[in-house]
Amino acid sequence: MNAFVLGMRLLWGSGRRGRARFLLMTLGSALGVACLAAVLTIPSILTAHDARTAAREPRQGTSSFLYQEFRDPYGAQPLHRVFLARTGPGHAPVPPGIGKLPEAGEAIVSPKLAEILAANPRTAALVPGRVRGTIAPEGLGDTEDLYAYIGTTPDELTEAEELGSFGAGRPWRTVVEPSTLSILRFTLGCIVLLPLVIFLSVCARLSGESRARRLAALRLVGLSAKDTLRVNAGESVTAALFGALLGSLGYLGVNEVMARVGLPGLHWYPADGRPSGWTLAVCLLGCPALAWMVGQVSARRAALTPINVRRTGERKPPRKWGALLLVPGIGVIGGYCVLSVLGRDPSGGSANSVLVPGAVLLTGLGLVFGLAPITAWLARRLAGVSRSLSMALAMRRTEIDPGSSLRVATGLVLLVFGASLTQGVLVEVDQVSRRTSPVQEYSIPFAHLNERQRVETARVAGVRGHGMSSSSWQASPNDETPQTYAVVATCHQLAVFVERAEGCVESKVLRIRDQNFSTDAEAVVGRSFPFLLSNGRKLDVTVPQGSVSVRAHQPSEFAGPSLLIPPSFLPPGVVLREGNLVLVSDADPATIRSVLDGIGAVAPTATVTPVGIVIDSLAQLTVIRSLLAVGMVLGLVIGVAAFVVSVADRALERRGQVAALALLGARAGTLRVVQVVQVVLPLGVGLGAAIVTGWLAESSYLITGGGSVHWDWEGLPLLFTCALGVLCVAALASVPMVRRHIDPEHIRRD
Repeated sequence: MNAFVLGMRLLWGSGRRGRARFLLMTLGSALGVACLAAVLTIPSILTAHDARTAAREPRQGTSSFLYQEFRDPYGAQPLHRVFLARTGPGHAPVPPGIGKLPEAGEAIVSPKLAEILAANPRTAALVPGRVRGTIAPEGLGDTEDLYAYIGTTPDELTEAEELGSFGAGRPWRTVVEPSTLSILRFTLGCIVLLPLVIFLSVCARLSGESRARRLAALRLVGLSAKDTLRVNAGESVTAALFGALLGSLGYLGVNEVMARVGLPGLHWYPADGRPSGWTLAVCLLGCPALAWMVGQVSARRAALTPINVRRTGERKPPRKWGALLLVPGIGVIGGYCVLSVLGRDPSGGSANSVLVPGAVLLTGLGLVFGLAPITAWLARRLAGVSRSLSMALAMRRTEIDPGSSLRVATGLVLLVFGASLTQGVLVEVDQVSRRTSPVQEYSIPFAHLNERQRVETARVAGVRGHGMSSSSWQASPNDETPQTYAVVATCHQLAVFVERAEGCVESKVLRIRDQNFSTDAEAVVGRSFPFLLSNGRKLDVTVPQGSVSVRAHQPSEFAGPSLLIPPSFLPPGVVLREGNLVLVSDADPATIRSVLDGIGAVAPTATVTPVGIVIDSLAQLTVIRSLLAVGMVLGLVIGVAAFVVSVADRALERRGQVAALALLGARAGTLRVVQVVQVVLPLGVGLGAAIVTGWLAESSYLITGGGSVHWDWEGLPLLFTCALGVLCVAALASVPMVRRHIDPEHIRRD
């Protein structure tokens, strides 16, 4: 009989327990493959987005059209408008997603922008003209893209260029910068793919002890060693193959739903998230291949020494070479930390891009393969000094079979290690993408606001204060009249905008002295400067003798001006015509997005300049946070699933041992303590090692990144809290695995 057929017949003939094990292996493989497909399709989603946006980029050339681009923020979202003007008959290139370029007075917009225009009539000024149609998906980056082609006349375009074609090798704005994408891929690999391999291995080795005894029996009745391995591999590979098919179908369904819901900052079309042929090949072939390799390794002892398996002979201690992987890994990341403590800057250089990722991988593998020998050594020491029966039983069992504890703990250990690395990536990206100032300013020209909008904008939720800024009036650009810069604010408003203000006097014009700026040579005491008001008049301000000393944030609209003008000097309802309304809020990304959205709702056509940041950087930071959050959720699902499956399988495998101990007089409470200690000890050792090595890996990444933050002290309490929570949950989950009533029938061998 064929060994594969024999394995399947034995599976289905082993009763409900065998079929339940097969079903559990299949469902576990399905969950793992679904997570694998999700991780592998993230780069294709980003690539598809960038490819479509690159294909619509206008390029200079020769045609009968002129074009001019405008990239502005609409709230916290980038808004891209392309104005097109026909100069005569002739060739007219067409971008993807539309059939014909709009004529003067016409516009073609994205579906999301069309919804905004229909819901908010005040946004009509963003897209002048009649909306003739919408852009098809092939001309948009994603479902939330704000894009418009607007037809106009040549005299309306002040900086027009002649249109040649559409399409560029690289888009003007990518979802994630290539350098950041490489870091993102590596991080997702650490927090998802490494635990995934462990989880799939756990699923392939369910009921490993009883399966080994069954295979040893087949070997003893005359089956060859090769056929014995094939029998075991047949069951594992079949379960993995069915699981891979089920997981792929499950991911396709989840993708269709998530594409319509999206993630914060990231949306895509369903076709973007569908797995490619290469991804399907990895899922459908990689999972069964891994199950086959695990089956070969796990069944080798039963095939080569079946008598020892049947008689439960003495097992060899785990090899210690796995722990040696920690030596070079910790050596490299620890070396970078030592260099930083000594005051040397090891950032920069091409070697860091290889050494740090390599050291992180070696450290992660060391945690996986080194946990068993370290746990066995520690259990042997504790068993020798313990006076407690429960502790002695637990330690002796862990010393004899540390591999079962390894399967229980490894997934969660890698999750905590990956969480440390994820914190480092977020800290590094946050340093690059945001201001170091604790406040964020927003500058809006008064020419873009009416009186009602000025009042409502200053009251947007999250805004802490407001003021005005403007340069003095000049008759013409070529006018050589001395000019200065002033802000209009009360002393209280000034204190909100700057880091420090001393000597301010209300209702009095003052000179501003900022220690970070040199003295304005034009602002001579006694010289007058005119400021144009919105009512058509001019306000003459004389530079006084009195001054206020400030220390402004960098950058800021309040950094560098020479005069502080009290608002009482302006008539009620009058502002500086050539000035800007300046708002200030806290600098955290959530508040910035909230304020920008509030300004967009009040004044949708106004140009908002977030001082010191770029909207695209803020959007990219949101995407990175979303993808890392998805990775952490997938890693958590995989880690928890591996723990639950391992603990349940471990309890079922040891029912005979538990029954024997109960018949010898061990109490149920003692057995539960043994079960908990057997889980908590390796998990506690692994989580402790994961926190230490993960924090060192995070610090080495921050040090080589060249940012100002090298030590993430704020993230350590979170890691300790998570580790403590994992230990508590693991201990509670282990208690029900020992039932109150023990069935002596479990002592009978297969």
